[in-house]
Amino acid sequence: MKNLYTLILLMALAATQWSCAPSGQTVEGTLANAQNLQVFLDQVVMGKANSVIGKTDLDASGNFSMHFETPLTPGIYNFRIGAKRVNLFFDGSEKTVTINGDLNTIQQYNFEVVGSKSSQALAQIMNGLVNRQYQADDIENFIDSVSNPLLGAFVAYKALGGNPDFLALQKKAQVRLQADMPNDANTVEYGKYLAQVERQQQARMANQKVRVGQPAPDIALKSPSGKQYSLADLKGNVVLLDFWASWCGPCRRENPNVVKVYEKYKDKGFTVFSVSLDGVDTRSRQRLQTEDQVTKLLERSKDRWVDAIAKDGLSWEYHVSDLKKWESLPAATYGVRSIPRTFMIDREGNIAALNLRGAQHIERELVKIMERDGTLKG
Repeated sequence: MKNLYTLILLMALAATQWSCAPSGQTVEGTLANAQNLQVFLDQVVMGKANSVIGKTDLDASGNFSMHFETPLTPGIYNFRIGAKRVNLFFDGSEKTVTINGDLNTIQQYNFEVVGSKSSQALAQIMNGLVNRQYQADDIENFIDSVSNPLLGAFVAYKALGGNPDFLALQKKAQVRLQADMPNDANTVEYGKYLAQVERQQQARMANQKVRVGQPAPDIALKSPSGKQYSLADLKGNVVLLDFWASWCGPCRRENPNVVKVYEKYKDKGFTVFSVSLDGVDTRSRQRLQTEDQVTKLLERSKDRWVDAIAKDGLSWEYHVSDLKKWESLPAATYGVRSIPRTFMIDREGNIAALNLRGAQHIERELVKIMERDGTLKG
């Protein structure tokens, strides 16, 4: 009988403890340099205004805690203190999410998040994007591998910023989102957003001087050593025509992708024809007082071009420029208004694809051409 009473007492205590245990979800943590400020949590739907769902004060030590009686709806959230904000992503499994960091660096996603694996994944890739460590291939790999399609679409939305050059990649995220979450508000709004991006792409393509299927206009210019190279002389090869410059940060970050594809396919009739927009334009010339100053500036620009070729390992021989910066004649011929800008040219000398970025995208279009012409088996 005594054992029975003991068992009943233990069960009663367990039931009491269970019923008193906190339910719902808690978001808490400590933020340095944020003492006595307010912290807000907003629910986010891509393309719509955020909805504030919680707020609390940080104490004199920067500690805060927000408790929600029911678990938060799976999706995107905005965590903000004043003008500083970062995104979190909850998948519905979270109980207690702890965020520790410093207000001065939180927007670089330099903070620790515990209790939410989805938020950890988002913080990691956003930190890489903020610090320009990730490129188009990394974003595509994330979209392909992340378990939650909304998280993949949101990263595409944040990272690519409606850039029409990456429409295919953004649509890839949309396909997964529509398959798994067809009725979600984010799916609807993401579709509207991509429709707008597609209209922008169509408008730009309508104004594009050089289009897919047309013969590639010839470019005949000198290399740094003074040797003349002509694009037309490369007919019979598949050529990536690449407009870039040593002073262009995105170009320099893209160069490893071009090198990767070149090294893999250079023995199969693939090469790169690089047109540099280094040099001195009319405005720069007008600011200088003597021709000697112009000459020295031109030499320094040329040296930076040569140095960038060496540093980035651009080992193909076809490097040319008229050293006129944005007044470059080939850039005008091809309608280039931003760099990096690429044009894939098939063996017949016709434009096969435009605006390729990332090793995977470049290789994908190259393989299509080589499978068609029999260089590679389909």
